[in-house]
This record gives sequence, structure tokens and C-alpha cells, in this order.
Amino acid sequence: MNALGSLGFDQLHGIVESDETFFRESMKGHEVTHRKAKKRGEKDEKRGISNLKIAVVVAQDRNGNVIARKAGTGRVKAEEIDTVIGEYIHPSALLCTDTATNYKKFAKIKGLQHETVNERQKQRVKKGIYHIQHVNNFHNRLKTWMERFQGVATKYLDNYLYWFRWLELGKNVAFENRVEQMFISVCQKSNYTTVEMLRSS
Repeated sequence: MNALGSLGFDQLHGIVESDETFFRESMKGHEVTHRKAKKRGEKDEKRGISNLKIAVVVAQDRNGNVIARKAGTGRVKAEEIDTVIGEYIHPSALLCTDTATNYKKFAKIKGLQHETVNERQKQRVKKGIYHIQHVNNFHNRLKTWMERFQGVATKYLDNYLYWFRWLELGKNVAFENRVEQMFISVCQKSNYTTVEMLRSS
């Protein structure tokens, strides 16, 4: 999974949808000092979006190229969005998001054309072409896939996102060919990582 992340991402072109989703913080394998330790299945003390939730920003163009990366805790800031996906969006792309101000600020920072969809007002599609349905569907598939792991340690979350992204990009390829291609791809780039480095990250 770490090697998959080292491959990087293709630039996103055309209409680029973006939105964030959230996962519970998980300190598996580490002593919890900044909050009360939780048992499996126990609800967070704070409801809704809080600093106990890990934000994952997803961006996807209409060609199926997708980026999904951990951004921070709680409500994601425009600067965090820029750090996660900014360099991968082509300057000529048009950003399509919900009406959140953080994406408006991000689009302004990058000088991107920007269209918003007001989902709170039940607006699903704007002008017949602008929507964030691909990203929302990606969120749903990601959450369903992640359930099998019964909570992923936050420090390894990006690696699981790389893994799921790889599965998504090859979902129309036969399983045997997908596995073969994955191993070929991860061996194409030198990536010196030891178990000790992963444990201390």
C-alpha cells in the first residue's frame, strides 16, 4: 500500500468534482493521551463534525481520474484542500463543489473556474452538467469497503485510500490481471521504506 502511494496521481482535467468525507480518529497501537480511549462501536463524545473526525478530501474528473487523501481533523480549511489536491488540478479545469466557503476560497487561491451545487436546497444538477454525484458515490463505496477493516489506524489511512483508489481505477479489469498489474506498478519506482519507518510515522 505504501508503494502504491509512491506512484503519485495523474492531473485532473475538465470538470473536477470535489468534496470531503469523514472517518473516526483511530489510535490503534498507540496510547491515547489527548482524549478518553474508546471501545469498538462506542460513539464519539462530540456529535457531527469535530476534531475527533478525520477529513478525507476526494477530487475526481469526468475521465475517472481520482485523488483521495487525508486532509486534517474537523472542518477542512482551504489551505488543507490546496495541500492535498491543489497541485493535481490542471489550471484550465473547472471545479465543481457544494456551496461550502472553504472550496470557494480554494478555487480563488488556485484561480480556478468554480461552479457550486446547493445540495441543501435539493439541487442535484446545475445547468444540466454540474454536479458532485461521482464524488458522493465514491464516498459511499469507500465507506462500505472500509467497514471490513473495523477501523483503520489514522496514521495508515492514506495507504488504505491508495489501495481503494487502485481498486476503483481497475474495477473493469479481471481480478487476476488487476493483481498482476498492481505488483508490476509498485515495482516501477524505487521506494526505500522499512518496517521501523512505518511504525514510527
